[in-house]
Amino acid sequence: MPRPAILNREAFETAFQNLGAAPLTLAVLDLDHFKELNDRLGHAEGDRALRDVERLLSGSLPSGSSVGRIGGDEYAVLLPETAAETALILLDEVIKHFHIHRDPHWPKSLGLSVGLAARPAHATDYADLYRAADEALLRAKREGRGRACIYVESKMVLKSNYYPKSQLERLAKLSGALGRTEASLLREALDDLIEKNREAL
Repeated sequence: MPRPAILNREAFETAFQNLGAAPLTLAVLDLDHFKELNDRLGHAEGDRALRDVERLLSGSLPSGSSVGRIGGDEYAVLLPETAAETALILLDEVIKHFHIHRDPHWPKSLGLSVGLAARPAHATDYADLYRAADEALLRAKREGRGRACIYVESKMVLKSNYYPKSQLERLAKLSGALGRTEASLLREALDDLIEKNREAL
């Protein structure tokens, strides 16, 4: 059975579009403490770790899957016709395999964290599904890293004691002007903040 190639971001997004409206699970994963590996052992060793991850993903995923390198040490996986719970079991095995077989010279903290989101359960278009999977990835890191988590919908509640009244009024005006919910605007701002500080995660 042919192994999935490692696609670049653009080719990966095209692979998503080519699946039409078919149900699928999108997984987003990256290496925990990858910067520590680069700082301690050099970028050549970091590149070797990424090649190991790519070989592992290509060799472990079912036929019809797609793997993309989204940037740096971040990868994404498309699993067509696969429920999030099935994908969770599969990616959990990938995480364990990497942990057991990684080079013993690499820092013990180096591992894989994965976030999963399913279509249509969590979102339908690429941007929203990716955002959901990325939120699940951040939860996996918060809960201790080296694990996979499925996206859980959580309602964002504005608490007036967290924000000055003037900010809430400006947010409400912006929401009306753009025709978007206040929660979606706050999520976008949070996404930008996380992206700007991704190296610290």
